[in-house]
Parts: sequence; C-alpha cells; structure tokens
Amino acid sequence: MVRRVAVIGAGISGLAATKCCLEEGLEPICFESSEDIGGLWRIAVSERVSVYHSIISNTSKEMSCFSDFPFPEDFPSFLTHSLFLEYLRMYAQHFQLLKHIRFKTTVISVRKRPDFAISGQWDVVTETEGIQESHVFDAVMVCTGNFQTPHLPLASFPGIETCFRGQYFHSLEYKDVAAFRGKRVLVVGLGNTACDIAVDMSHVAAKVFLSARSSTWIFSRLANHGFPWDMVTNTRFNTTLVGKATKDALCFPWVLTFLSFFFPHESSNFNFIINEELPFCLLSGTIVLKSNVKEFTETSAIFEDGTTEENIDVVIFATGYNFSFPFLEESVRNSLKSNSTLYKCVFPPQLERPTLAVIGLIKLTGSVMVGAEIQARWAAGVFAGACKLPPSSKMMAEVSKNQLNPSAKQVLRFNFISYTSEIASYAGVKPNMLWLLLTDPRLALAVFFGPCTSYQYRLTGRGQWSGARAAILTQWQRVLKPLRTRVLEDGASSHSWCWLGLLKLCIILLFSCI
Repeated sequence: MVRRVAVIGAGISGLAATKCCLEEGLEPICFESSEDIGGLWRIAVSERVSVYHSIISNTSKEMSCFSDFPFPEDFPSFLTHSLFLEYLRMYAQHFQLLKHIRFKTTVISVRKRPDFAISGQWDVVTETEGIQESHVFDAVMVCTGNFQTPHLPLASFPGIETCFRGQYFHSLEYKDVAAFRGKRVLVVGLGNTACDIAVDMSHVAAKVFLSARSSTWIFSRLANHGFPWDMVTNTRFNTTLVGKATKDALCFPWVLTFLSFFFPHESSNFNFIINEELPFCLLSGTIVLKSNVKEFTETSAIFEDGTTEENIDVVIFATGYNFSFPFLEESVRNSLKSNSTLYKCVFPPQLERPTLAVIGLIKLTGSVMVGAEIQARWAAGVFAGACKLPPSSKMMAEVSKNQLNPSAKQVLRFNFISYTSEIASYAGVKPNMLWLLLTDPRLALAVFFGPCTSYQYRLTGRGQWSGARAAILTQWQRVLKPLRTRVLEDGASSHSWCWLGLLKLCIILLFSCI
C-alpha cells in the first residue's frame, strides 16, 4: 500500500504532483534543491536553468492554468515570468503545499530497496546544507522536467574553441540585452528561445544573425479578431476534423495552407515556433537569416551556403537541453533514453512495481503545464490503487513499438488534446460527450466547440471540482476582462453561438452516418 511519496522538484510539475498526491490521501514530501518554488519561471543568477527577463508565455492563461485554479481574471492572456510565478505562489498557498516542501534539499540517490519486487519501495538519500539523510518511500515522482543540462555541441562548430576570439555561451546564460548594445550577434538555433533572443537583440545590437540548419513554421499568439490562438485552435471539434491529429497527421494540405497565410514556405514538416515579431524583423533586415555554420575563424562565421559574416562579437548557442536523472540507480536510469521509453511518457515499463513516475517530460502542441498535471493525477491514482496499469509485458511491447519511430531518441511532441484526453481516460476523468449532450447541452457545446481548457477534466471522476462548469462557461469573459474599459450589452451573441454550435454538431452527425 503506497502512502509516502517522494516528489523531486518544486517547479510546475512538482507542485502539481504534490497537490495530486494530497488529493488521493497520500503523504508527499517534495524536495527542492533551491530556496523557493517556481522552477524555470523563477529567474536565477546562478547556473540553475531559468527563463530570461523578456519572456512571455506561449500559451494563454486559460489554456495553461491548473484544472481547479483559474488565473485571476485581471491577468492578461499571455504572461510575463513575474505574473506566472505569482500565480504559482497563489496556487501553492491556496492548497497549502509549502508545508510539504523541503527547500535547499538535493536528492542524491534513488534506489530500489532489496525487497522492491514485493514492496515497490525506494531508498532515497537527500542532502541539506552538507548533511545527508536517508528515507524510505513507497513511491517516487520525478518532476525535473525537460530543461536540465545545456546541450552545447561545440564539436559540431570547428574553430569556435580554437580560433574564435569573441564571446560564446549557451542561451542558459542569457537573461537580458544590457551587455549586447552595439554588438554584432550570431544566434545559433531556430527554436522559441533562439528566436526570442534574436528579436530581443535586434532592438539594441548593431546586427543580429540567426543561423538555422532546418526550417520551421511561425505561429502568432493571436488568432483572428485578436483572440488567443490556442483557445481558437485547440478545440475538440478541430481535433475531430483532423482525425487523431498526431504530429504526422497534422500535416494535411488544408492545415499547411492555413498556416501559410501567416508565413508561407515550402517545408512540410511541423516544427513550429511562436513569435509575432520575427517575421517583421526578417523583412526589415534587423535580423538576417543564415544557413548552418560551417566553421568559425578569429572574428567571422563561415556558413554552409558559402557566405561569411565578419566581425562577430558574440555567439549564443540556443541548442536546447538534455535531460538526465543522475540520482536514479543505473538499472533504471539507463533505460530512460527519452520519453518514448516510458509507458505513455510517465511509467518505466520494466519495473516489477509501478511506483516510479516521471512527470512533465513531454512536449505538447499546447500547454505542458496542463499535460504535467493530468500525468500527476493519473500517477497519484495509480499509487493510491484507484487506477490500474496494464501488465508490464503489454507496456513494454507498446514502448518497443514506439522505438521504431525515427524520432524516438528525442523528447517527442504530442498533440495537446489527443494526449491529455488519453491520460484523462486512464485517470477516469475524461468528460463523456454524449452524457453531457443529454444532460447539459449548453456545457456540451462549450466543451466540444470551445477551447479544450483543463477545467474539462474536473467535470467528472475523482477530484471533481464544483466550479468546473462555471469556469468553462466564463472562460471567454476572463480573456476579455483585462481589455474592457466600458460595459457593453451582450445582445444575442451567446444565443447565436449556441445555434451555430448545434448546426455544426448536426453536420458532424450527418457525416458520421455517411
């Protein structure tokens, strides 16, 4: 019987895991190596991985919040790091999580006990201010996330270490633009971080070059009429139209045609970034797009297309991160090559007892925060005995099948609605659309045609929240609240929306019968 659970990390995933354990009647102890909560969202002056000052959340507040704790209605739709951190503090205080967290405590090792095949227990060694302590836990939740160790492939860039006389560093070290005014800066990479930094630099640097070895789609945070893009696109209706809407399935011609209206190019892959300013910076020349770097000389960068840029002062490598679990015993650690080696990206399938869960090691087409919470709810349910996993052999067979994916060595990206709905079904909290339609048509239309917010996973099952229905029906009001300076009459817009929803539903039923 699982009672005591070790939660490693007090960032987004760790806070959710701690709260989910408490919901299931478990006894979590959360170990956080720093002095405060927040993880990435708390800017650090040390080498700890954290965000930079200018960062704005890529997913909107309604699509990012914990499922039973909406953001304050006066918060803007997209959040600065300080507002996001404030929300996490409010969440921790509201659910009284701080008393379950041990700060400045590093987990040194997590090892199976000798009787693990029977008990499923773990020996956990922690260190606080130089003093080590041993514990026995019934289960462990690893909540250290994707961003752990900087990936800095200097060997792939000849001359950077031996010839180049300028400054170079990983984007981990970047916090603001103050030190780069008037300099010629080369940013290597084409992810969200690389493009954010390049745009930041374009306001103060003499010149900014953005080196990319692949292509990507560019999304805006804003959809038509200024609404948050993720609230407009991430709906169950849209997902139904696109079929399963996995990463490969998203590449339907009509989807790519739609995306090309914002920033057209010939690539058919579905890597994407979110940045409104980058297209204009490229068109205005404040950022110059370059191919992959071939080599560096003392002061210049030579690119694979044969071009050269002289007098480079700074090179910033936004080349991502590697994840690692050095505290796990070798037999467990060696099998964790990526999230594809975990059953549903959560459970190591080879363990005799399912008492270890990895939370938040995932990339989604929507908010990872929502994904991490639903993972934590499922894992806590498994630990408490309320949810059952398939036999180990079946889980291992599915994981082995996933390894055939050419991208299996990387942290895979999944469709937001497909993945969270699947995990919610395992946790017993996925809404039943037919039942909703029969018992509460207004809510059913909002759930199916409206944004797939996390509140939907609090309508039923364990952890049901009485405020979920109201949160869903008022989510657009919270989007508009910070923008309204005067009161307007609602008119018949809500009724028109309902009739439109019923019409769409009839069309879907018609096509399903053909």
